[in-house]
Amino acid sequence: MQDAIHIHVNGEARTWRSGATVTELLQDLDIRTERVAVELNLEILDRATFDQRSLKDGDRIEILWFIGGGSL
Repeated sequence: MQDAIHIHVNGEARTWRSGATVTELLQDLDIRTERVAVELNLEILDRATFDQRSLKDGDRIEILWFIGGGSL
């Protein structure tokens, strides 16, 4: 992979392409943005900024999925 960076996604080390955005990461991982929260280096991101936040070498990304269901 040319211009590769090293990131961690949910604790797993990955090699990714330099300059990719959070949106592109989610798309490449086949994750719909409507049902996730993303934490980048301990900062919870606003969903509206996913396509503006470029990933950098050493970034730590946590992706949290929302699940519905159950009863009270």
